[in-house]
Amino acid sequence: MSANQEQQELKKLLSPRHIRMIAMGGVIGTGIFKGSADTIGLAGPGVIFSYVFAGLLLLIVMAALAEMAIVYPGNNLRDLIQIALGQRFSFVVGWVYCFMWLTVCVIEIIAAGSLLQYWLPNVPLWSLCLLCSLLVIGINLNNVKYFGEIEFWFAGMKIFVIIVFIILGAALLFGIIPNEQSTPALTNYQNFVPNGWGAIFASLLVVIFSYGGSELIGLTITETKDAEKVLPGVVKSMMWRIILFYTLPILIICGLIPWNQIDPNNSPFVQVFSAAGMQGASHFINFVLITAVLSAANSGIYGTTRMIHSLSKSDGGPKKLARVNKRGVPILSLWVTVLFLLIGTFFAYLYPDQIFSYMLAIPGFAVSLIWISICLAHLKLRPKYPQEPYFKVWLFPYLTLFAGLVLSLSFVLFLFRQENLPSSIISIGFLVAAIIASFLMKKKA
Repeated sequence: MSANQEQQELKKLLSPRHIRMIAMGGVIGTGIFKGSADTIGLAGPGVIFSYVFAGLLLLIVMAALAEMAIVYPGNNLRDLIQIALGQRFSFVVGWVYCFMWLTVCVIEIIAAGSLLQYWLPNVPLWSLCLLCSLLVIGINLNNVKYFGEIEFWFAGMKIFVIIVFIILGAALLFGIIPNEQSTPALTNYQNFVPNGWGAIFASLLVVIFSYGGSELIGLTITETKDAEKVLPGVVKSMMWRIILFYTLPILIICGLIPWNQIDPNNSPFVQVFSAAGMQGASHFINFVLITAVLSAANSGIYGTTRMIHSLSKSDGGPKKLARVNKRGVPILSLWVTVLFLLIGTFFAYLYPDQIFSYMLAIPGFAVSLIWISICLAHLKLRPKYPQEPYFKVWLFPYLTLFAGLVLSLSFVLFLFRQENLPSSIISIGFLVAAIIASFLMKKKA
């Protein structure tokens, strides 16, 4: 191997426990801690059907990804899409994915700064955002093992809070802890689908995107020890994590607070902890939300740099961006990410109301595209496998086709929702630019 090739190789420093926690932490984020108020308000207690159904779609997508990783070891998410669907397709999907994570980074950094202002109201937002940016940049400047360790503890903290919430909430719901404000146990479940099944499907469009980021483990493959053995185990445990960390908390929230009385501007978790008599519950949840958004920003920088590195190694970007330093960090890709992060943060500071509304739905666009691409890659590759994997997606090709069709339908409906129109225009504009660039890249090559 040449010196230049050595400079492009990532180091396998992520352990199985890191991967399990990254996958688990990817499912738990602001979508459950804060966004659950919106989904419950849309569909009532019956929204749990949306979370379970979206979880099944995620299970199929992740299982397909794990299966392909076993057959084609050492290839990450973008590599697998390229093997199946070609360089041009993977080029477009890869840069759309980078665009998504850059958007997520900006959103989460601004959110972290805003949350810190709860304690530091006199400190300018831009300085708090800068502080948060420096923190996540510093984490990503270290080797990937350090990143994995930080994400391990971030995810562990979120899991701990969910478990405490479930125990306290169940105690409140069944009268073990007295709660004068709550209604009799199970009363709030009587009208389980208050807005009809149409609202359940409408909420599904939102819920699918709240699971976005779970596919990030598809980029960790090239930096994970024995990734092909680890991934199937992660996938098999996916459903119980979703049931435990999404449906149980939402059932408890709906049991304690009437679905139409939940304040969308506040976390439902705060209301439940307050009802349990926990002093300073709002401070506690604020701290958890800060860790959640910083974790998302941290993962966003990791995902962007690894995707740019992968693209650049296969002529999908400047070769220099594939260069890796002694710590195993694609350093130039990181600085490109930092530049866009700082520019985006600056504009978000100048126009916080407008830019947030324009950016918030962009990640959903990219998540749908990535998941659909994984399904297409699986359908294309399975008949051509050079060897039989020890782990397979069940009922092929029907489950994969079903997931792909449902995701495609939700993708189209998502694009044409009135409230998503600005984000859809931005996303489609970037997609068209990436497609044009893919033809120029091909012509140059």
